Amino acid sequence: MKDFWASAGHTAKKLWSDDRFFGAILIAPLLIWLAVILVYPFMSVIWLGFTNAGVIGGRQEFIGLENYRYLLSNPEFWDSLGKTAIWALGNALVQTILGLALALSLNRPFRGQGVIRNWIILPWIVPTVTTVVMWRWMLSGSFGVVNYVLVKLGVIEEMISFLGQANVAMPAVTLINSWRWFPFITIIFLAGLQRIPKSEHEASLVDGASASQRFRFVTFPYLKPIMLLMGLLGILWSVNTFDVIWLSTQGGPGSATETLALLIYDVGFKRLQMGRGAALSVLFFLIMIGFSVLYAYLNLRKDAGIFREPE
Repeated sequence: MKDFWASAGHTAKKLWSDDRFFGAILIAPLLIWLAVILVYPFMSVIWLGFTNAGVIGGRQEFIGLENYRYLLSNPEFWDSLGKTAIWALGNALVQTILGLALALSLNRPFRGQGVIRNWIILPWIVPTVTTVVMWRWMLSGSFGVVNYVLVKLGVIEEMISFLGQANVAMPAVTLINSWRWFPFITIIFLAGLQRIPKSEHEASLVDGASASQRFRFVTFPYLKPIMLLMGLLGILWSVNTFDVIWLSTQGGPGSATETLALLIYDVGFKRLQMGRGAALSVLFFLIMIGFSVLYAYLNLRKDAGIFREPE
């Protein structure tokens, strides 16, 4: 018995002296916490998708793949998926163009440059509710300043309800969301511009390169990896956006701005079909995982090192 306790003590002392064991002990609470708040809910949603659950806590029965068969044969799912794609691509294009243009402008020295650089992030840190309410006033079809300016300039003849007409609601909400996010993109691009060696710009000027040539052959190669990575992150952030669309149009008018994120909420919490809502969430997750892997393989394996074969 004495030998057993001596051996156990020696083993415990050896484990405590092992850095890997000590590191595992340190991160164990975090892993347990992540398992509780991430893994368990995720597995619960997967299970819920195989049931006919209605209200939370109500009776549920296992029905297999019935929810998935229903969703994949439902035109509402495919229509919402198409709107999600339009929403994501629209946001990615607008945010990238605005962010890049402003970053290039702020990268040049001018009076007040420091002040503008410090405050450009303001639209991003303002609460979403404040941003949306401000834009709803500005885009109002009755008293909005955007309508007033467009009418005065002769662009339109009468007031337009930007958030109340199906043909312009999606571009309007895209503008609101892009306004909120493009300052963050600007900061990222501005950081990328700072790492471009000044000697390369000076050499291109000596060689007589035009502004467009300097951007194409000097600036763009340095920004390309950042643009590709931010393109992926921007799309993922956009497709998961719920608050901006809900506060602006609640998915309307009709279903003109109902992306998958809003459809999940509508099915699960308004129609009280939690099983179908969970199945829709799983489908959404699988689509985004597949898109992310494909995007990374096609665009990031060379520039960002993802999927790069070892040398």
